[in-house]
Amino acid sequence: MSHSLRYTVNCSLLFTELPLNERPAAARKAGFDAVEFWWPFASPVPADREVDAFVEAIADAGVHLSGLNFFAGELPGPDRGVLSQPSRAQEFRDNLDVVVGIARRTGTKAFNALYGLRQDGVDPAEQDRVGLESIVAAAEAVRAVDGTVLIEPVSGAEGYPVKTAADGLEVVGKARAAGAANVALLADFFHLAVNGDDVAAAVRDHAAEFGHVQIADAPGRGEPGTGALPLQELLAAAQAGGYDGYVGLEYKPTVPTAESFGWIGR
Repeated sequence: MSHSLRYTVNCSLLFTELPLNERPAAARKAGFDAVEFWWPFASPVPADREVDAFVEAIADAGVHLSGLNFFAGELPGPDRGVLSQPSRAQEFRDNLDVVVGIARRTGTKAFNALYGLRQDGVDPAEQDRVGLESIVAAAEAVRAVDGTVLIEPVSGAEGYPVKTAADGLEVVGKARAAGAANVALLADFFHLAVNGDDVAAAVRDHAAEFGHVQIADAPGRGEPGTGALPLQELLAAAQAGGYDGYVGLEYKPTVPTAESFGWIGR
């Protein structure tokens, strides 16, 4: 099975051999015209000069910034998002204007809102209440740039409550019921597989609802072909099922990044 979906390079995991602002040009040199990033700054509200340098690196490379995470605390690490943490949700809110500002300058329309880990001593119901408020606020903010808030099931952290496609779609459904129509599932096939989800069934049943797709092979999170996931078949099925967006290459290369694209038939 084959597909014609477009790839975008996640420059927070690929081209890490280079300083962050040199990675978009490296992706372009490797033949890609789109990149995505986790939140590329240490704080939710970075200095203007940091934002300017990042935006200029995208423009100078001649690539499209197809996706961007909201501020998510320490990632990877002990946070995996702050939007549902009552003590830190304001950081997420403070970040919204910066994200929208970058979107206005780059044309970005996809924004990953990582839910955050459960916190010791905090009622999960309270975290879910705060989380829903944060997601609705984010959806309202990015609506100004025709943006979509993405909800991603994540693996590797027991305290992360959104692990399967069904978990993610439940959060999406609650956000939409609260008036946030521009919220959708981010289906990362690696995370879903590692969490024991039936990836093929999720694709079969929900591909048209995906707001974004990311891939890495499993086990290992390396480039396609280093594990056992039938990624090309899954992508072909997703396209056949109605998904027509980018596919984010969010893997950890097992070789220097520029050498890790041999699996792509060009």
